[in-house]
Amino acid sequence: MNTLLAQDPTLADFGRDPWWLVLIKIVFAFVFGLLATLLGVWFERRVVGYMQVRPGPNQVGPFGLLQTLADGLKMAFKEDILPKAADKVVYFFAPVISVVCAVTALSVIPFGPMVSIFGHRTPLQVTDVPVAVLVLLACSSLAVYGIVLGGWASGSTYPLLGGLRSSAQMISYEVAMGLSIVAVFMTAGTMSTSGIVAAQGDATRLTIAGTEIPAPGWYAILLLPSFIIFFIATVGETNRAPFDLPEAESELVAGFMTEYSSLKFALFMLSEYVAMVTMSAVTTTLFLGGWRAPWPITLWADANTGWWPMLWFFGKVLMLVFVFVWLRGTLPRLRYDQFMRFGWKVLLPINLVWILVLAGLRSIEDWQSRDRLLATAIGAGVLLLATLLWPSRKPAPKPTPQEQADSRPYGSFPLPPLDLQVPPSPRTKRVVAEREPANIATGSDSQEV
Repeated sequence: MNTLLAQDPTLADFGRDPWWLVLIKIVFAFVFGLLATLLGVWFERRVVGYMQVRPGPNQVGPFGLLQTLADGLKMAFKEDILPKAADKVVYFFAPVISVVCAVTALSVIPFGPMVSIFGHRTPLQVTDVPVAVLVLLACSSLAVYGIVLGGWASGSTYPLLGGLRSSAQMISYEVAMGLSIVAVFMTAGTMSTSGIVAAQGDATRLTIAGTEIPAPGWYAILLLPSFIIFFIATVGETNRAPFDLPEAESELVAGFMTEYSSLKFALFMLSEYVAMVTMSAVTTTLFLGGWRAPWPITLWADANTGWWPMLWFFGKVLMLVFVFVWLRGTLPRLRYDQFMRFGWKVLLPINLVWILVLAGLRSIEDWQSRDRLLATAIGAGVLLLATLLWPSRKPAPKPTPQEQADSRPYGSFPLPPLDLQVPPSPRTKRVVAEREPANIATGSDSQEV
């Protein structure tokens, strides 16, 4: 058997570890989520600062690395304000639900292959089950309960609107995300996360100028439309810009977090960044080969053995986190109707058509790796062309200012004067009306003001 394939864990390798080794892996996954969040906040500030031609955090610690820790300590010692109209129990547990769901998803993420820890052969993964991907979907779905309950329990209007937005957002983009994962199930033949990573280990052969070049069998290449739609859906699920509508500060003050302060506010911030790191790890596992090294690192025989795969895994996660930050520093926030229309009328139809095309291709018995890659490229091209060339209704011509003024009924909200002449104020009109009788009595002319 191939040495690299021998490193792949199977479902039979789980459930055999001693209790202390299970505890070590649980603590490692939890610490990874917290440290990745602290560094993620610093990383986002530095990258956005570079994009906006400013230094970013650079005072607390070397390169400002301790700035996030200082902010966390500052929030911990702030006054914890509880609104009078809040439901105290739900108000307290809402941020806890968001954090727990985001961290729990890391339990089925494979960080590496089989390794030896204190003489025990064990996979670098807390646990795995035959339906591990459904566990990931459940965690991402339940995390929205923290936002919805937090917005409702605050007893205020803006948090309630933010919670309602988040629930509608989750329903819209959870469908697209689930359909994208269906394509992964069909290709890998399993819902186990370790099995999906193992299925992406088979290299494909690309023929360029008569020379065969090995390429990774990542589903980001073989299932390109599913990868693009899945990543867009993860941005919408994590409430990140340009889809940060539940906490749109220009519309809802701070959205569902408006009435939160101190540690509860910090927990909501923590859950957002943990979810961003978790969804980056999920995307890496499902579409970017998991812990497997990219080409040309795979030319090194020991690239996918030992502890090296953890380095490749963290590198891919960091790359996806950079894309999250890049989107925030580049794209403006969408309107809510544009966001919902994009999810239901663009992503969902494209995903349904792609699943049908993929199911048809899977029914062909002699569908080899190279043919699979070619069919994916053709399918992605056809879908993109169909989206771009789809006939759209031309917008109605915008009425002129005069037409707008004529269409308004008497007594409606006044328009600014079309001739740019400032009309006299009501006080001036009243003064002129009071002087008018006196001018008539004395026979003098009235002065126009």
